[in-house]
Amino acid sequence: MIPPVHRRTTYLQDPSTPFDPSQARLLPQRLEIRDLHSAKQERLTVPVELGSGGWDAERLSLRWASGDAAAAAAAGAGAGGAVTPFASRVSGGLHVFLRPGRGDTGAEATEGNRGSEVVCRVLKKVFGSEVAKCLDYEKSFTRSDTSSEYQFYSPLASLEGLVDFVREKVCVLDTAREDRCRRQVRELLAADSLDLAYDSDSRNLVVSAFWADAPGGEGWTEDLHAPAAGSKGKMEVGLLGAERTADPEEIKMGGLLGVVGEDEKLKPTLFSFASRHHALPRDATFSVGFSLPTGLHPTMAISLSPAALQPPDATCALHTYLTLPSYLFGDKYQLGTEDPLFLDSHHLVKLLSVTGETDLEAPDWSVSQWGSNWLLELATPPEEQSPEEWNVTIPLHLRYLAPSESGYRSVEVPWPVVFWACAASEEAKMHFNPFDRVDLGWEGLFAPQTIFYQVNPAAEQGRLVEEISVPVLKETGFFNSRTIELGTVFAIVLGSLWVLWKLGAVMRTSGTRRSVESQKKSQ
Repeated sequence: MIPPVHRRTTYLQDPSTPFDPSQARLLPQRLEIRDLHSAKQERLTVPVELGSGGWDAERLSLRWASGDAAAAAAAGAGAGGAVTPFASRVSGGLHVFLRPGRGDTGAEATEGNRGSEVVCRVLKKVFGSEVAKCLDYEKSFTRSDTSSEYQFYSPLASLEGLVDFVREKVCVLDTAREDRCRRQVRELLAADSLDLAYDSDSRNLVVSAFWADAPGGEGWTEDLHAPAAGSKGKMEVGLLGAERTADPEEIKMGGLLGVVGEDEKLKPTLFSFASRHHALPRDATFSVGFSLPTGLHPTMAISLSPAALQPPDATCALHTYLTLPSYLFGDKYQLGTEDPLFLDSHHLVKLLSVTGETDLEAPDWSVSQWGSNWLLELATPPEEQSPEEWNVTIPLHLRYLAPSESGYRSVEVPWPVVFWACAASEEAKMHFNPFDRVDLGWEGLFAPQTIFYQVNPAAEQGRLVEEISVPVLKETGFFNSRTIELGTVFAIVLGSLWVLWKLGAVMRTSGTRRSVESQKKSQ
């Protein structure tokens, strides 16, 4: 039986984009959209029950973001820097947040089917084998000392695995609409972000996908159909525009709303709400790079434009949130120092939070957790200075990686999130935002009454991922890993024999000396 689906499709146009009423025509059983240039969010709410198969989840959230810089910048701000409710960001890749239920290791869990293992198996089945670091959430996920929530990250570049899974496992459940389902789900390959959220209280799975523009940039041309007759589902549609209000904490939205299959025409609407996430103007940008050669101690450089250095108000502080895979890490003692000379030289203020794997000596193949997260407050130039570019540097370290034939391995580092965190008024009611996103990893580290202004990634960079060449042992040649292993064993054995020989020599010398002294005494 197919569960009822509550679908909400929102088209969000920039105020400067022209709109003709003929571009959205509501018919009795469908809405025709033609050549509509806008951002789009699809939101599906499906009743489901998670708790079988040996595990239970009190709350499960997945956040995936594309690594495309142009799309990320477009999602945050329209022409002229218009604010949208879709400004929040995470680093490119798949982020998983899990709060296990009490029954995830109960009687249903068996050897080889423990709840902590089932979670990772499901992630691999749905998203593909790229989620390789996930073996067991109790070992592979990270968790802070003060939280019951587990976190996981994978540098997943594409949603192809998810698209294949939905087409093969979900679309076939409704044979009458299977072709339409396959076409719609294929649009996910061009999505800029995807969110999945489940909580045991509502027993609903909420899926939200976002596109900064239609694939190909030619505008949206599609038909939105009413649910099948007798279905308890719903098809809501909104064609909206967003703009600033007199209150900087609020977003005002106006446009047309309708329910396909119920309303005879789209109805005008105007509403406003307090929002935690806002976008800065397009020229408020940052870019990321590493000084060459990187070696085993690369330094991440975050370059900020002058517009990005202008605080929205006096209560704001500039921050960055790093998501570092297991092969790259920071030294929490170094970054957590209070030494003003070190902090000033890197334009840092302080380390606010670190979770995950921070072992300074472990090679990558012995690290079970996916990596680590770092929240740092950044320094800004004095008011009397106005540099054309402000560089923040963060010293990092690479772990030893497995040998290769060339003696080098290439690893990818996702760009961090850069934002201003500002104090909101106590009267601001943030929970009424219908487009709000939670479980981003970093927003929970601040007080509830905090407003975030996102600095835009530099769109000309292409991908929001930096590639680092890491020196490793060679698999071939004289100085390969096997030779070094045998040489190490030989050196240890030879050293041990030398130590034993020296000890024997000392003992013989000592014995001879005692014999001579004994003879002298007897004489």
